[in-house]
Amino acid sequence: MSTSLDSGPLPQAPATALRQRLAELRGPSTAPHPLDARALAALAANPGCRRRALLDGAGVDKAALARALGSPAVFGQSQFAFMRGNAFEARVKAEGSAALLGLLGVAEPQAALVPDLAAAGPEGRAARTALALREATGAGAWTLLDHPMLALEVAGSPAYLEPDAVVVHPDGRWTVVEIKSFPMVDGSADPSKVGAAARQAAVYVLALERVAAVTKGASVDHSVLLVCPKDFSNLPTASAVDVRKQLSVTRRQLARLTRVEDIASALPDGVSFDMESRSSGELASAVESVPSTYAPECLSACELAFHCRERARSAGAVEALGRAVRGELGGLSAVAEVLSAARGGSGDPADPAVAALRRAARLRAEALGAEVPDADVRGPGCR
Repeated sequence: MSTSLDSGPLPQAPATALRQRLAELRGPSTAPHPLDARALAALAANPGCRRRALLDGAGVDKAALARALGSPAVFGQSQFAFMRGNAFEARVKAEGSAALLGLLGVAEPQAALVPDLAAAGPEGRAARTALALREATGAGAWTLLDHPMLALEVAGSPAYLEPDAVVVHPDGRWTVVEIKSFPMVDGSADPSKVGAAARQAAVYVLALERVAAVTKGASVDHSVLLVCPKDFSNLPTASAVDVRKQLSVTRRQLARLTRVEDIASALPDGVSFDMESRSSGELASAVESVPSTYAPECLSACELAFHCRERARSAGAVEALGRAVRGELGGLSAVAEVLSAARGGSGDPADPAVAALRRAARLRAEALGAEVPDADVRGPGCR
């Protein structure tokens, strides 16, 4: 393929040993499960989880693995929400995307260029998108790329991503457009949904930077355009969302995925996630051999969340109570340990976390009219 059609610098070929090891983990006859922008964005939501990093890096189908473990994922976009989102996007892009270009401040939307991005297969579409981006940058005119295809290297293999739109400004800037169907009321939307959209858009920005690196005069805008329904109507409105923080986290997490060999090398011999040849018990043992970092937020982002939650609860891990609680408890990692410290049975009274727990236990006992279990429950500084 010629350089002009390439979607950026060619990724370095991964080591044969690593590729073979990842194939062994998912099953030699199993094709790697492709990663999309939502999955890559979810990695940034829990960057410390080695289990997810290894499974995604190896291309294991986590939804199928969760079903094999007896803890199927039940989250996902409903059919109604899917249809509503498609209807809203169609409205935003009607009449040559006049409404969308108007939100960007384009004086004459009908004059904007809309290149044809059709090509054979995702690789062909990614190459066609890269060529269209370069041509648009050289033309110096407003250009809208509707559902372009971008390529990003993930653990040595290409992942193909499809943003809602990318707009090329006359000055050579490229802006990612995310169209969502949740409402923007009085200029603001649900922070959790905006955060999820920002993480997803950051993946697109990262992929665009590969193309911009080999395109003269091009730059990628780190503020994406989030388009949502205005108030409770179906009229589109927009807000610029800075994704530099999400971009930094995504870069670090993808760098970890390229080093999944370090995680895989620490596994016991014979570990495999091959769902065709392994029993549910063997799969459970394989999953447990990889350290995880569970948090309640995983329930909306990871297919294995219900399995990990069950294990965290059965082990009495404080992570099941949330990251905020886990951070406040310091070195106390088990619920039984926390309760013992609160009752004065263990723990250093000088530890701020232990002192706070004992004061909370004293206040609870006073409120219920119960006897304080130990004088040491008061802890230092309590009155």
